[in-house]
Amino acid sequence: MEKINRILEHDLFNVYLSEISRIEEKEREFCHHDLIHFLDVARIAMILNLEEGIYVDKVLVYAAALLHDIGKHMEYKQQIPHEQASAILAPRILRDCGFEEPEVRLIVQAVAGHRSVHLAEAPTLSGIIYRADKLSRPCFSCAAADQCNWSDEKKNHALKY
Repeated sequence: MEKINRILEHDLFNVYLSEISRIEEKEREFCHHDLIHFLDVARIAMILNLEEGIYVDKVLVYAAALLHDIGKHMEYKQQIPHEQASAILAPRILRDCGFEEPEVRLIVQAVAGHRSVHLAEAPTLSGIIYRADKLSRPCFSCAAADQCNWSDEKKNHALKY
């Protein structure tokens, strides 16, 4: 997990995380895009990875989960969909943290695809990040659930992971 700890300590990662908090998270009552969410996605993705027998390397799962929403601030400032913004920002961080080019491509593909419905059931890193991101939301206990733009069918009405 050395590379993962490098991501967590990376200056740009922390700048982007702070920017998300500054722009979005102060007034937002639900679905925060913070380190807690990133780690929830990573841990749920690991459970799915093992349960479904996909067996993607843990470091790749954690890297994709930590970076999947890192461009959220660009969505607010520049109207760039955050999955695209995150895919733009992730490679530099990954390379700085010692990831090889094939790993960078795989992680960036998962980051870019984490909102692509056609990947929802894919037995890939992209698929498990997609599913974990959705499963990470505790809609069943959210005080702002009635203000959420997720459809009732999409909301998590019970704990699954």
